[in-house]
Amino acid sequence: MKIGFIGCGNMATAMIKGILDSGKVTAEQMIASAKSDQTREKISSELGIAAAKTNVEVVDFADVVFLAVKPQYYEEVISEIKDDIQKNQVIVTIAPGKTLTWLSERLGSEVKIIRTMPNTPAMVKEGMMGMCKNELVTDEELQQVKEICESFGKAEVVPESLIDVVVGVSGSSPAYVFMFIEAMADAAVADGMPRAQAYKFAAQSVLGSAKMVLETGKHPGELKDMVCSPGGTTIEAVRVLEEKGMRSAVIEASKACVKKGREM
Repeated sequence: MKIGFIGCGNMATAMIKGILDSGKVTAEQMIASAKSDQTREKISSELGIAAAKTNVEVVDFADVVFLAVKPQYYEEVISEIKDDIQKNQVIVTIAPGKTLTWLSERLGSEVKIIRTMPNTPAMVKEGMMGMCKNELVTDEELQQVKEICESFGKAEVVPESLIDVVVGVSGSSPAYVFMFIEAMADAAVADGMPRAQAYKFAAQSVLGSAKMVLETGKHPGELKDMVCSPGGTTIEAVRVLEEKGMRSAVIEASKACVKKGREM
């Protein structure tokens, strides 16, 4: 299988590295395009794959084409490539707000489309991706693309109605987590801990806590209760977080994120 990327920013670079490291596809089976000479040089030297001068060159080469440009450039890119797409090719998108219907109207009604939403932890092969397909994509083709995407994290098939929810709960949520880590580290620094050490303590605590949720199968509330001893330090911190509206702030932020995604 030959894979192409139109666009090679941070997300595409993380995805390409994960795919190459998995060994499922060789460098000779991959190609990527970019607008700038500097990025094309990075594609060749850092990633070791072919650097296309045009987006059409990617389409002419690949069996699976990832549209990895920002949402505002989708119209422009689609107009460039739509006449060169073949019926046996699969187009994979990673942009919020661009529905299967919207994409089909612009790419053509006979084009196989898989809509996905990845996130930046793909950079460390711990990404989380939601994906859905149009009726032209076979289950086998969807599974093949899913396996490719699992080179850089986890992937799950969801109804298209939930793709915008995926944006809120995983696509954008690393930013919320980074803010939480930064805030915890700031508090530790205020109490005398060196900043580099504070980031390490905070980040490892978040990593370990997330792993407990995934590996124990316990409800997050149960795990929280396990830390909260009667009259202890943790329940006092939890009391303040509840007083300050932490849960409500996170819920409202995520809902605003989903709303924005649907409007794009």
